[in-house]
Amino acid sequence: MTAQVDYLVVVFTATSGASGELLGSDEKELVRLVWQLVDLKNKKLGRVNELLIKPDLSDETEEKEEEDVVEESVEEETGSGADCVSTATSVDAALNLFYLQLTNEVNSAGAGTSVCLCTDGQLHIRQVIHPEAASKNILVPDCFHSFFDLRKEFKKHFPASDLKALNVHTMVESLSIPVDVPTMWDPSAMPDPAAILPAEVAVQQVQLMASVVVALLSEQFCHTFSNPERVSEKFESGTCSKMEKVCDNTVIRARGLPWQSSDQDIARFFRGLNIAKGGAALCLNAQGRRNGEALVRFVSEEHRDLALQRHKHHMGNRYIEVYKATGEDFLKIAGGTSNEVAMFLSREDQIIVRMRGLPFTATHEQVLTFFTPGDSLKETCPVSGGKDGILFVRYPDGRPTGDAFVLFSCEEHAQCALKKHKEILGKRYIELFKSTAAEVQQVLNRYSSAPLIPVAPAPLVSVLPTMSLLPPPGGVRDCLRLRGLPYTASIEDILTFLGEFTHDIRPHGVHMVLNQQGRPSGDCFIQMTSAERALQASQRLHKHVMSSQRGANSRYVEVFPCSTEEMGLVLMGGTLSHAHTHTHIRSRSGTGLSPPPCLSPPSYAFSPAPAVLPSEAAAALYPPIGQVLLTPRPLPPGHAYYPASAQLYMNYTAYYPSPPGSPTTLGFFPSPSSLSSPGGLMRMPGLTYNSNGVKDLINAVQGYQYAPEDAFMHAHGHVHAHDPARTLLTQPKEWVCI
Repeated sequence: MTAQVDYLVVVFTATSGASGELLGSDEKELVRLVWQLVDLKNKKLGRVNELLIKPDLSDETEEKEEEDVVEESVEEETGSGADCVSTATSVDAALNLFYLQLTNEVNSAGAGTSVCLCTDGQLHIRQVIHPEAASKNILVPDCFHSFFDLRKEFKKHFPASDLKALNVHTMVESLSIPVDVPTMWDPSAMPDPAAILPAEVAVQQVQLMASVVVALLSEQFCHTFSNPERVSEKFESGTCSKMEKVCDNTVIRARGLPWQSSDQDIARFFRGLNIAKGGAALCLNAQGRRNGEALVRFVSEEHRDLALQRHKHHMGNRYIEVYKATGEDFLKIAGGTSNEVAMFLSREDQIIVRMRGLPFTATHEQVLTFFTPGDSLKETCPVSGGKDGILFVRYPDGRPTGDAFVLFSCEEHAQCALKKHKEILGKRYIELFKSTAAEVQQVLNRYSSAPLIPVAPAPLVSVLPTMSLLPPPGGVRDCLRLRGLPYTASIEDILTFLGEFTHDIRPHGVHMVLNQQGRPSGDCFIQMTSAERALQASQRLHKHVMSSQRGANSRYVEVFPCSTEEMGLVLMGGTLSHAHTHTHIRSRSGTGLSPPPCLSPPSYAFSPAPAVLPSEAAAALYPPIGQVLLTPRPLPPGHAYYPASAQLYMNYTAYYPSPPGSPTTLGFFPSPSSLSSPGGLMRMPGLTYNSNGVKDLINAVQGYQYAPEDAFMHAHGHVHAHDPARTLLTQPKEWVCI
């Protein structure tokens, strides 16, 4: 739209929550919509209309269905000063009534047909109307997809103005517009932006905005209202090259998404804001599954800043966290270099479905037959483009991974295809998921190159020349690996789950595995007294349900026997395939293990450093590979990744042992005789200032060898205790060996 419109509709909205610059940031519902028509050709103002949204809470809902909208012209009941007051019982009815009244008023004026909205800033349209309509699945009238921002129009004549500091009152003062009534509300001077606006303020705001529009149309400025702001009606999928430049100020990271959410769900959450083409990228975890995060790229920094205001807004029953991210983060997820992928994704308006679990011998013909069996036309969902619409994911050497992506021409065919979830192809059931272009790039990048997002720089393998990263075959499988624990599960929940096998746990033998954020990863290792009891526990408890006392979630838990060496490898950051841990047939080439990802560039050597523990002490407490956890690696000066004073620990996957006496039935354990250290000190920072001093300390270290007279407290909330030969644990997050 380049020519000036015939009419401008000045609009002001108010919610039941915050106002001003915080409007729409608290997800409160729309309660008031005020507008006034401005004839741009004749410079005339129409009547001021006020629309109130009052949900009907009475029990007589059936009688009220036909009366969604009750139009009133009684100005005295509201006292707002509007010429016409109407009431609606829902947002849907209010928007339809707005469009109906606006159309009637434009037709009665007869000076033209083109109409566009005008608001003071972006919030009224982008952060109020569209987000609420999207959350309630309401189709908004077309007039809400374009509007003029009065602040930006004003700035064209006053370039020195700051858009964020501008408001109607500053514009009125700059234009020297006489005001008949005193100002009732100034957003810049309002002490509490979260306060609800009085009814008459909205009407006054609309009147002031209309006077600003008329002033801009005067001969002094001769302003033309053209090229309005646009609100994208739908999200456009597309591809992104790794060579493309992405501005850091246009990207956000959304966290807490439902696992089944798609890029269209993300676009719906950010409805009202313009996402760049192909700008929604779902993140995958190390197993290739969605991890509940997404990187979203917007068309401008302004839209990114508005997206950050939706922090902890809801998608269904879940709140979504929104943080700043960088262009590099986005390219690592959504960027690609493969020509094959680019050709596959070059077809626009195609729905992508991901297939997982394919037989390694699957062919294009088998996939086509899977979706178009021919037995029933109702179940037919033809693949778009035939063989060209299928992309198999392969390793760099050409071996299939069991994944594939399939294109469908429309949503109907895609939904029909998804109904075949877990149907059989060959001898395997196939998992089907709705996918995105960014996920295709991410999966291909993951399998065809090095790890997509290195969470830490490269390996410390060079410092372990004599140590094999893979455990020797045939080790004693006297440990248990629990996988799929509830994230709120505590050690007490694990002991309850083990039941009678609790008595077979070694002292301090429960090890919770944490991720890089210090949160439970859902894995746990249990050291048992014998391989026989470990095998019995895995056979009896495998896929039983575990409940958590701290949360309502219950999950089935997978239980596998494993060896001490395998446990040590996983705690060092390696991966362990449960398919191999559940069998006793293992070879050097098929152990189910991968070396741990490591932390420092291989081109740098490290000078030796003394171990924190004597080797005899470490051997008594932990498996041999665990010694690496206890030895810091000092970096040489001038290191490119870390400051010279930094010390590097191999803590890619952190874990913490169970507290003293993890099985509560076990009491005091005598210290191992192999420990030769005469004693040590433990520091406990962060104690509360209202603690009971040494009494609390004694309770905390119950079960250890110490002398009560050796415990003393600092005035700064630190405690030191002397223990002759035990591993002391600072709960709950870090542990120290002395």
